[in-house]
Amino acid sequence: MSVRENILNAIAANQPELVSLPVIDRASVIRYEDLYAQFKTVLESIGGKVELISNTAVLKEQLDTNRSTGSFIVNTIAALGDVDNHVASLTAIELEKVDKAYIEGTVGVAENGAVWIYESQMINRLVPFICQHLVLVIDKKNIVATLHQAYEKIEVAREGFGVFIAGPSKTADIEQSLVIGAHGARSATVYVVE
Repeated sequence: MSVRENILNAIAANQPELVSLPVIDRASVIRYEDLYAQFKTVLESIGGKVELISNTAVLKEQLDTNRSTGSFIVNTIAALGDVDNHVASLTAIELEKVDKAYIEGTVGVAENGAVWIYESQMINRLVPFICQHLVLVIDKKNIVATLHQAYEKIEVAREGFGVFIAGPSKTADIEQSLVIGAHGARSATVYVVE
């Protein structure tokens, strides 16, 4: 037997006993009186913006105005007009000039300001990370208190990729100075539809 096989056999023979996961009463973990208010407070505290709108007509006008400037705008939301399905086959080099991306989210999380997005909602998994300005749209009724509740609402294995996004890209690694947009969107705005 080789040294490698000896090590792997020793590891296999010395596995700890399996312990069942504890049962958590998810209803008693965290509660908020107003899920939207908590979501807004947290997301704005980490650099994002949140706006409550009555319908998507405002966004449709905004999208049309953005496109009229000649900037590279990506829309993945059918309710706002033509969906840019052609971005599915674009590479990072071709997408690097995306100024703004409009993406519909599935669920928002009040405890951390995150929004879950499936790969099919972003059309190309690079779009929410390579754009300069990210616009997410969620329904107010789809805001939950905790990540535990969010995972109950989403199907993680439904698609090959999905992600929680909370605010714009940020890092504080360099000289302990906060840098926004270092490796992703410089701004993130979440429109919550009543």
